[in-house]
Amino acid sequence: MRRVNRIVAEILERIRQAVKAGVCTKDLDDIAAEEVRRRGVVAAFKGVKSPQGTPYPASLCTSVNDEVVHGIPRVDRVLREGDLVSVDFGVFDRGVYGDAALTIPVGIVPPRALALIRAAEAALDAGIAEALPGRRLGDVCAAIQETVEGAGFTVVREFVGHGIGRSLHEDPQVPNYGERGTGVRLKAGMVLAIEPMINDGVVGVVVDPDGWTARTKDGSLASHAEHTVAITERGPDILSRLE
Repeated sequence: MRRVNRIVAEILERIRQAVKAGVCTKDLDDIAAEEVRRRGVVAAFKGVKSPQGTPYPASLCTSVNDEVVHGIPRVDRVLREGDLVSVDFGVFDRGVYGDAALTIPVGIVPPRALALIRAAEAALDAGIAEALPGRRLGDVCAAIQETVEGAGFTVVREFVGHGIGRSLHEDPQVPNYGERGTGVRLKAGMVLAIEPMINDGVVGVVVDPDGWTARTKDGSLASHAEHTVAITERGPDILSRLE
């Protein structure tokens, strides 16, 4: 899993470098698809079916501005100065999965938008810090919620993190809200995809007619950050971080 998550991290870094005004989100997906092909791995999201049975058509999820998650790359979705684009990406290889996400500012963005990105990243760090043997899952979830709401933003409740390993989505679910001291007890050897999704507005999302793209209910900006994290006796091991 360390190997496959490093591939995820390297490809996401390639995407980060490619983000600029004038680039369309389909261009970003093409980069991801080419990197997948070149490395001989499988794009984990492509072909996954929505609750309505619609297969996801791309390698990369690209969610712009008020799009929270699962945005489908398009030729006509051209990035502009000041946009935020969240990219979510996964890989399958040799029987295991990797998964990570980040939100990238396009050029210079307003201070509030930058604060939103930083709050999602800080919430991810706070959740990871609680991923210790003997802690409860609710400790991870509460740390995320406390960080997000303490920064003046709201937590997305319709989508959650998850266990990951031989399947892309495994138990337990990892909500971005919760109560300390509740939930399953964490053990060394568990691997979690921890992924705060947050809004600069009201709680709640709506899903577009494409069956995939989820956006904020009030049109406010959203941000997404994710790492795949192994729980070890030495502490949390972030498998999808480039050192």
